[in-house]
Amino acid sequence: MPEDSGHNGHHGASIELESLSKEYPGNPTPAVDNVNMEIKAGEVVILVGPSGCGKSTTLKMINRLIEPTGGRIRIGGEDVTDIDPVKLRRKVGYAIQSAGLFPHMTVAQNIALVPKMIGWSKTRIASRIEELLDLVGLDAGEFRGRYPRQLSGGQQQRVGVARALAADPPVLLMDEPFGAVDPITRDHLQDELIRLQHELHKTIVFVTHDFDEAIKLGDRIAVLREQSHIAQFDTPEAILTNPADDFVSGFVGAGAALKRLNLSRVRDVEITDYPTVTVDDPLQEIFNRLRSSGTNEILLLDKRGRPYKWLRRGDLMRARGSLARAGTLVSDTVTRDATLRDALEAVLTDNAGRVVVTGRRGEYTGVVDMETLMNSVHELLDADRLEALEAQHELEGARAERTHAEQEGEGGGMKA
Repeated sequence: MPEDSGHNGHHGASIELESLSKEYPGNPTPAVDNVNMEIKAGEVVILVGPSGCGKSTTLKMINRLIEPTGGRIRIGGEDVTDIDPVKLRRKVGYAIQSAGLFPHMTVAQNIALVPKMIGWSKTRIASRIEELLDLVGLDAGEFRGRYPRQLSGGQQQRVGVARALAADPPVLLMDEPFGAVDPITRDHLQDELIRLQHELHKTIVFVTHDFDEAIKLGDRIAVLREQSHIAQFDTPEAILTNPADDFVSGFVGAGAALKRLNLSRVRDVEITDYPTVTVDDPLQEIFNRLRSSGTNEILLLDKRGRPYKWLRRGDLMRARGSLARAGTLVSDTVTRDATLRDALEAVLTDNAGRVVVTGRRGEYTGVVDMETLMNSVHELLDADRLEALEAQHELEGARAERTHAEQEGEGGGMKA
């Protein structure tokens, strides 16, 4: 990640919650009761649980937006329970649902808030704004001077993440940050967060009620019961294959094999190349390329190399010198960080048996087809069946041993 002078990229810091509790006057039971958790530096930990279980309260106690009633919080080994909360919040980025941007401030002014507060120079702030907008995939020239009302929900959310990262804090807290956007935008924002994390290695604590989102994003997931009691704190794989109890099983829900598609990424499977042309290519050249490609369609890219339309032979016949009305718009794309589940949904939505894979600026990088995805599904289902079979054999073996031991015991009793 590029850095301006005097700006050192902070990687994540460890977080320790020790006997953390929150009681509200007049409530007989604590909202959060005695939570103990260790989060490693650079780890993405997801807090997931039913509505009202205290997950947001726990999150907000980490940056002391809510003051704990009892217990300690350590960030990078330093006890932050007693330091000035304003100083603490400069070390901890915070992103919430619907972005929470100030409507009367431009995008640049929103991002500059914390750097300005801690006394960064104007040139350093300006360069940081450029860098962050680029990082979250927004063109600085186009978006810097806009107001939140001039942005889509997904764009607002990207600016919210940029603002949370402005002073390069080691810790990022995210409270249902993508909860208010449509499913396709949400998938893309999740992919973006995964890509950012590959570059930044922050410590991220993320609250969601969506278990699929938890599986997709988390290095580890804490499944919380009432009062933030931890039912299970483990990797997504471990929770999917070995839920601790019925409460956790209920959260995992049906179709664990399909949920495991959230653990595999598009970059883990074969991405094939596909014949492409650009909007600047002459029609005859496009026709020749399609004829020599051996396929019955070709992908048309825009001037920036981004997928624009699928063109079939019949479309070209009807084009009559112009591609304006020809072809079918590319409705959905996935990135290399998208999950196989995202890719499968995109393929099924498109009805064409494949989905285009794009790079960080939306540029074409290849295609993933239905056959590749179905092979992955079958591999996961086979692995699940094998695991279930092994577990059954173990159970039967244990039962047989127990029965044998009981019979031995009875036999011994009779001899006596």
